[in-house]
Order: sequence, then C-alpha cells, then structure tokens
Amino acid sequence: MHRHSDGKSLDETDRKILRLLRSNCRLTTQEIADQVGLSATPCWSRIKRMEESGVITGYVALLDPELVGRPDTVIVEVNIEQHDDDKIEAFSKYLLGMPEVTDAYLTTGEYDYVIIAAVDGTEGYEQFLRKKLLKFGGIRHTRSTFCLRRLKREPSPSV
Repeated sequence: MHRHSDGKSLDETDRKILRLLRSNCRLTTQEIADQVGLSATPCWSRIKRMEESGVITGYVALLDPELVGRPDTVIVEVNIEQHDDDKIEAFSKYLLGMPEVTDAYLTTGEYDYVIIAAVDGTEGYEQFLRKKLLKFGGIRHTRSTFCLRRLKREPSPSV
C-alpha cells in the first residue's frame, strides 16, 4: 500500500477505481463498481473520499490539438532576470492567462521555467512568443524546440 498526503492508504480496490477513471472518467459509478467487485454505494464512497482527500483532482475532456487549431507543440525554456518571490509569482500567474500554454513548470537547472505550448505552426508560435510571452517584462532569455511527434501523453500518473 502507498500513502497519500492525508495519511490514508490506497488499497488495491482504490487503485482499480483510479485506473478505470484514468482511462475513462465518463464511466458511471455502477459500471466502475461492477468492474471492481463492489456495489454502487461503497464504490461511490471510495470515489468521494479520494476526491475530498485530493487524490482525484478533477475530470477533463482531452482535446485533439489539430482539430482545435493548435496542431504544433513547442517546448519553451525561459530565464527571467530576477528571482525574487514577487517576480516568480507574477510570471507564474502571467502564464496561467495564456490559452496556448498547456503545461508550465518552475524548474532547477539551466532554465527557470519549462513551458509547453500548443500553437498553429511557426506563425502561431511567433505570435505567441512576441505578442504574449515576451510582453512580460523581465525575461532574460528563451530557447524553443518544436516537437516533431507526440510519442506519449498521459494526463496523470499511473497507479
């Protein structure tokens, strides 16, 4: 058994429920219960407990980037000029307002941030870079890499 932050253990039934939800969050409680060998009420209680404890943080629809007009993925590494708490918080909040940004990480190493952005080709990337990202005062340097092909995408870790 593994422990999560609230100190409660995830047993194998919890893990089965999480694997089912991870693969298809539109399953009904009854469908999940049938597959893990529970009745609906205890299954619902387990799911509710995992939601309340933060193990389950939400449910999403995964969109096809190409079909929504952002077929290209760019990895952008960013260095900012100042590393005080206010500047880091301000840039972090700035990133939250950009619809192109699908993932953003404050990192250690050569760059301060790693940003994953969905764009429409090189023109879309130029618009994102010049008209949005670089409008934030205090960016010292960026380095970008276009992804040729997505090999794996998992919205959450496996259990």
